[in-house]
Amino acid sequence: MNDFRIPLGSWADTFIDFITDTFGFFFDFVRAIFSGAYDLVDLILATPPFWVIILVAAALALMIRGWKFAVGTVVGLVVIVGVDQWENAMDSLALVLVASVLAILFSVPLGILSAKSGVASSIIRPILDFMQTMPAFVYLIPALILFRVGVVPGIVATIIFAMAPGVRLTELGIRSVDSEVVEAGQAFGASPWRILRQIQLPLAMPTIMAGINQVIMLSLSMVVIAGMVGAGGLGQQVVASLNRIDVSLGFEAGLSVVILAIFLDRLTAALGNGNTPISRVLAARKRRAHPVHAPAAAVAVEPTVAPAVTPTQAAEREPSRV
Repeated sequence: MNDFRIPLGSWADTFIDFITDTFGFFFDFVRAIFSGAYDLVDLILATPPFWVIILVAAALALMIRGWKFAVGTVVGLVVIVGVDQWENAMDSLALVLVASVLAILFSVPLGILSAKSGVASSIIRPILDFMQTMPAFVYLIPALILFRVGVVPGIVATIIFAMAPGVRLTELGIRSVDSEVVEAGQAFGASPWRILRQIQLPLAMPTIMAGINQVIMLSLSMVVIAGMVGAGGLGQQVVASLNRIDVSLGFEAGLSVVILAIFLDRLTAALGNGNTPISRVLAARKRRAHPVHAPAAAVAVEPTVAPAVTPTQAAEREPSRV
C-alpha cells in the first residue's frame, strides 16, 4: 500500500513543459501585452504630481457619491503621501486596474454564456469552483514558469483568482430577470441580442455591478501575493516587512492597501446603485429641458334632464292632422 502513488505532480510538470515548449511564442505575446498595459496605466498614475491624482480622485468621489466621500478620499490619499507610499500605491493601483479590467472582460461574457446555455453553465461552474478553492499561491507557480518574474505573473494570478464572482453574479443577474418581461420583448418581435442588450442587461445591472465590485476587491487582495513574484508596489513592501520583521513598514503599507480598498469599494458600490449625485443632476436637467405637461383637466358637464311632459301638453304640441 505504501508503494501506491498517483503521479499527479509529474503529470502536471510534464504538461507545463509541453505548454512552454509548444506555445512559448503565445505566452511571450501575452506577456508583452499585459506588461505594456500595466506600464501605460502606471505611467498615467505615477507621472503627474500626487496632488493632481488626488484632485481627480476627489472629483470622481464627489460626482459619484457626494462631498463626504470626496473629503474622505482626500484625507486617505494624503495619508498615503504622508507615509511615503505614494509611488508604491500607484504601482499597486495600476496592477489592480489592469487585472480587474481584464477579469471583467473575461467574466461578464462567460456569465452571459452561462445564463443562456445550461450546458455551458454545467461546464463553467466546476471550473469556477476549482479556481476559487485552489490556494492563490498555486497559481503563481505556472505563472512564473510561463511569464517569468515580474508584474505579469501577478496580473495573471489575479485574473484567475478574481474573475469567478464576476461570472457567477452575471449569470445570477440575467437568470433573475422576470421571464414575463422577456416574453413581452419576444412578443414585440425583438431579437435575442436586442432582448439581452435592452432588457436583461439593464435589469441585471445592479447584480452585475456587485460582481464587478467583488472582482476589484479580490484583485486588491492579491496585491501582497503578487509582490512575492516581483510585481512591486505595496505588496513588495509588505513582503519586505515580513522578511525584516519591520512592524512600521508593514503597518504603513497595509494601511495604504486598506485606503485604496475603501476608495474602490465605495466607488464601485455607488455606481452599482445608480443613485449618484451626477445622475440626479443629469435627471434634473433632462426634466427641465423636457417638462412633462399635465393633461388638461376634464370639464365636468352636468347632464341635462328633460322636464316631465304631461299628456295634455303632449297633445297640444302634436301638429294638427287634416
